[in-house]
Amino acid sequence: MADLVVKSKVKAYVKKVKKDFRFPDDAVEALDKYVKSAIDAAVKRADANGRKTVRACDF
Repeated sequence: MADLVVKSKVKAYVKKVKKDFRFPDDAVEALDKYVKSAIDAAVKRADANGRKTVRACDF
């Protein structure tokens, strides 16, 4: 189950981009893992730079 990614929002966005496309649950799970990985990397970068605030440049 996706913790960070809102399935309904992702599916609605995909429909907006391309009406006849679908975004199945396993793709939502993969996207959720990708987002978590990106956040983890950004936190590590901010920490390595001596900050406790994640900034856009950390992504």
